[in-house]
Amino acid sequence: MSNAVNILNREEDRRVVEAIKQAEHNTSGEIKVHIENHCKGDVEQRSLFVFKRLKLNETKLRNGVLIYLAIKDRKFAILGDEGIDKVVEDGFWNDVKDLMLSHFKDGRFTEGLEQGIQCCGEKLKAYFPYQSDDINEIPDDISYENN
Repeated sequence: MSNAVNILNREEDRRVVEAIKQAEHNTSGEIKVHIENHCKGDVEQRSLFVFKRLKLNETKLRNGVLIYLAIKDRKFAILGDEGIDKVVEDGFWNDVKDLMLSHFKDGRFTEGLEQGIQCCGEKLKAYFPYQSDDINEIPDDISYENN
């Protein structure tokens, strides 16, 4: 099994970062992908810890989204900050997870991430459209942790 830092090759990493940039081009929202080997404890609690460590809870409109993967433990979560979470329909995050999981089961991590990012970006665009004074509050690169 791959390690977190090499689960995606250079081209796949570039594709995921480009998907983030494209999704954020139409919204003031922020999307971050974090990949690590092991989930320390409960996946929801761990993703919340990472969410706060990456400062996704500090965006101006509270519209940050984290896509968290623990590859060796085969766990992942999608967490939206309170601004976006309170406006999406019930089950939205689970629907995105199911879509991503359909790709992950076939070993297509890049495609799963791209699809999940696109869905999150469309929802962010609907509720938090791009503003002319928008600044990129969170770096678009993938954060990796080889724990």
